[in-house]
Parts: sequence; structure tokens; C-alpha cells
Amino acid sequence: MSGLRVVSAGFAPTLQDFGRPHVQHIGVPPSGALDPVALRIANALVGNPPETAAIELRVMGPTVEVEAEAVRLALVGTGSPVEILGERRVEAPSHQSIRLTRGRRLRVGGLSDTGVAYLAVEGGFAVEPVYGSLSTYTRARIGGLDGRALRDGDLLALRQPAAAERAEQRCADRSWWSDGDPVRVVLGPQEDYFTADSLAAFFGGEYRITREADRMGVRLDGPVLQHARGHDIVSDGIATGAIQVPGNGRPIVLLADHQTTGGYPKLGTVISADVPRIGRMRPGDALRFAEVSIDDAETARRALEDRIARTIERFGPAEPWLDEEALYRRNLISGFVESTEAVP
Repeated sequence: MSGLRVVSAGFAPTLQDFGRPHVQHIGVPPSGALDPVALRIANALVGNPPETAAIELRVMGPTVEVEAEAVRLALVGTGSPVEILGERRVEAPSHQSIRLTRGRRLRVGGLSDTGVAYLAVEGGFAVEPVYGSLSTYTRARIGGLDGRALRDGDLLALRQPAAAERAEQRCADRSWWSDGDPVRVVLGPQEDYFTADSLAAFFGGEYRITREADRMGVRLDGPVLQHARGHDIVSDGIATGAIQVPGNGRPIVLLADHQTTGGYPKLGTVISADVPRIGRMRPGDALRFAEVSIDDAETARRALEDRIARTIERFGPAEPWLDEEALYRRNLISGFVESTEAVP
């Protein structure tokens, strides 16, 4: 079976695509990529449909070995290079496609500049979907590879065992990646459960991502919010980006693996155009919030879609990098003919 062998898993990598939001009504969390924008760009670089599952990396990436004739990959979401291992260590840039042949090993080190990145493979992975998605939800052990994070020794089967040689592509436009503007929030549905002073503090203060952060959500450290009507409600539906505030007054932004219902009041919801920014933040990162209307949120989402489309349209030729071992395995002097005739 052709695939990618996980030599060293790193920090709990999982397969993620766009998730399964269509089954939340039966109690299944949506899951999916924390940063669907980076996932889409990674897939575009290797020629995949945008929703194709890729390996989501957090904190520390894996080392994988190619057990196929050839694969095409792209690492997107971090400025760290891809290390190609062999007799000589070679670095290939991130944010571009690269083609590796059987036996080559690829390593992604620590993600020092982001909370999440994606390793996409041309053709995707030959894994059975659950509710129409390959996304891994580890708490219920569904999706991905046996419903769990990847481990040392795992073999990820490929749908395309041989990637053809072609010109590689590079994404030079990083305007979608970093944005220091306030994270935009639509108030509700329980903003009346908070004092006016707390709402003012929430939108006027600075928060930081704490170490209590995972795929389910991130707890924020900053102005403590006061409840005006208690901190318990009859459980109701949760949307990705919802900002719950439990009894301690510390907001929690809920992300891809969020529960489908919850019993804490929700001050507001981060708009869908800004949820990927929360997904790529790391503990210690600072952020501020700004209130916007639903119309503003819809306009921002259309603007993000336009930005993604322009980014993909502007792909250019990949930066050169030298895979010396691959060159040594090829017949670089094809056509040479021995001759016994004297050379004048």
C-alpha cells in the first residue's frame, strides 16, 4: 500500500478537512481545520479541491517517510522550512509545493510563529469518511485514522500513489496570514446577561490567549466580566466562534471541536472571517475585540473569500531548492557513447 509513514509524530497531528457541521443537530461536534484558510491554500498548491483533508500540525510537526513512487506536498501556515533528510540535510521553503520520491524523509520542526499549520498531499488520503468528513474528533474517536491523533509508525494511505512531474507553485502573498486588527464580534444571543461595564471592558481591554487552549476552545486572560443575571442558562446551541463566559468571568472562544450545546451565557460570536485568526494564535498572543453588525460580518466574509481567490490566482513559480540525493539517483549523463577512436 502506498502512503506516508509517520516516523515521528510530533505533537498530536490529526487529519482535518472542513469538518461535519451538518450533523450538529444529532450531537456531533463539527471539528475540521482550526485555520480553514491555510488548509485551502495548501490544497490549492498541490492541486486538490479546497475541502481535501490534510495533516493539521500544532506546536511540533512530524517526520514522515515517502512509501510511494512520488508524492507532492505543501506546508502552509508557518514560515519554518521543510527539512528533507538524507545524507545531506536540505531545506525546502514552506508555502510552496515540492515533489519527493520513494524513501525520502520530510521533517517539520517546531511551529514558532503560529499555532497551527497544514501539510497537504496531492490527491489526499485514502481514509474512510465519517458523516462525510475525514476530520478527526478524538474525544469521540471518530474520523481520521481510527479517531485519534497520528502516532509513530502509522501509515497514511494515499489516493494517488504517483505524483507526476510538473512545475511547482509558490504562494508569495501572505496577506491572509497575519492581521493585527481587532477580532470582530457580533453580540448575542445572551449579551443581556452581562453588565454594561463588562461589555465596555470586553471591547475596550486587551486579552491574551492562555495555556488553556486546544481544538475545543481558548480561554482568555484579561478584564474579568461580571454577570448581570447569573451564569447559568438553559442549554442552547453553540456556533463556532461563540464566546462563553462561565462563572469565573473569563471568556472562552469556542473553536472547531466545540460542544453542540452549552449552559453558559454567550456574550457574542467571533465572525466567521476572523475565526481562522483565533485558530492560529498561540498562548501569550494578545488580541482585542470590536463589535460589528451581522451585515458587517457578511461583508467581511465576502472580502475574505475574495482575498483567498486573489491569493490563489497569484501563485507563481516555486523557489528553487536542490534535492541532491534525487539527482544522484538519476542518469545525468544519458546519451554518452564510448569510443575507441583516438581524439585528435
